[in-house]
This record gives sequence, structure tokens and C-alpha cells, in this order.
Amino acid sequence: MLALLSAVCAASAAWLWTSPTTPSQRLARLVPKPAPPRPHRGNPPADEPAPPAWLTPGKPPNRPLTGRTLISAACLGLLVALLVGGIPGILAASLVTPAAAAVLHRREPPELLRDRRRIATDLPFAADLMASCLLAGQPVSAATDIAANATGGPLGDRLTWVSVQLRLGADPEPTWAFLARDPATAQLSRAMSRAAQSGAPVADVLTRLADDARESARATSVAAARSVGVKAVAPLGLCFLPAFVLLGIIPIVAGLATSIVLP
Repeated sequence: MLALLSAVCAASAAWLWTSPTTPSQRLARLVPKPAPPRPHRGNPPADEPAPPAWLTPGKPPNRPLTGRTLISAACLGLLVALLVGGIPGILAASLVTPAAAAVLHRREPPELLRDRRRIATDLPFAADLMASCLLAGQPVSAATDIAANATGGPLGDRLTWVSVQLRLGADPEPTWAFLARDPATAQLSRAMSRAAQSGAPVADVLTRLADDARESARATSVAAARSVGVKAVAPLGLCFLPAFVLLGIIPIVAGLATSIVLP
């Protein structure tokens, strides 16, 4: 038991040691790191633009192992070795440690999750703004540029890239298709690609897209609000169940045992 407590304390200390301690470090983690330059291999086709930098860094194979991932996997392996003990514990730790490191490495980074949540929030506004610009007589490239400047953030970066490609004369269908690689912008990509293929009014497509995005965001918010009550059951149970046992059950059992042992 003492070895288990020591391992838990060591894992907690290692986790806290790798966490940011100062406000500047915590703020630095919120700022996305610039993507490294990719080597250019040949010229892309004229009708297919080159993929932007924000589409590739999120893939797990392109991300190096971080110190927190290695320390967490090592602490888990040490815990398994102490729990099993002996040669079997060492063998189990040698199998658990790389498996845990692989699982933690393949997990999506928190920056990508924050970008997706912000894109889901900004998408209805951007779609409505693009539809209004199109109804006012602006071309698709200009409407996309206006929406990108007004929205900003990760969605603004993606729309800015699309606008630049359209202004340079790129084919709209493969240009919008690049956004389908990100699940956050896949809905916008499919809608604009279908509009480019079928020749449907783009303003109507964007209006329906904005309505669908709002309904999806509302459903996600309702599901998250309902899950709060379910998630609150576990900590409440951990707090109230021991108190109920200590104050309600143990005195009754102790009184019955006293009356039975000492009549």
C-alpha cells in the first residue's frame, strides 16, 4: 500500500512539474505555434491549389512526443510495475508504457479542439455575412474576404486562404474541398462545393447552412447542459455516500453489535 501511495504521489508531482506555473507560461500555451515550413516537392497542378499550413500540423504522425506524454506514460508504467511486482511487473510495465505513450500521442491537441469550438461558434455569422454580401452584388471571393476580415480567428484564416485562391483564379470546387479535411469546416466545404457543381444560388445555400449550424450548436449546447447533471452524480456520491455510511449505518451496526455481544 505504501508503494502504491508513493507511486501516485510521484506521478502527481511529475504532472504538476510539467504544468505551466506562471501566468506568462499559461498564456503562451493559449497562443498557437506557427507551423513549420514544409518542403516543396514539385509544382502543384494549376487547377488544384497547394494545401495551406493549417491543414497539416494537426495530424498525429507529424507531432513530436512531448515531455508530458513521456512522463505520464513512464509514471503509468511505474505504477503497473509496483502493483504487479517482480519480473511480471517489469514485463507488464514494458508493454504498458509504450502503449500509453502511443495513445496519449494520438490524442488531438487542445489547441485544435479550441479552434474547432470557435469555428462552430463563428460559422453561422460568417455564412450570414457572406449571403448578405452576395445578395448585395459582391462576387464569392469578395464576400469570402469580407467574412474572413469580420470573423477573424481560425475560421477567418481559412476563409482568407480561400478568398486569395479564388482571386488568383483557382477552381472553386477543389479550393473549397480543402476545407473538408477539417471536421469543423466540412459542412461549409460540402455546401460550397455542391453550389459550385450544381450552379445553385450560393446565397440560399449559405442561408440554409447558417440555419443548420445554429441548430447544431443549439443541440450541442443542450446535450452539454444535460450531461452536467449526470457528471455531477459521481462527485456527489463520493462526498455523501461515505458520510451516510459513517453517520447512518455504522452507529446502527455498532449499537446492534453491542446489544448482541453484551446483552
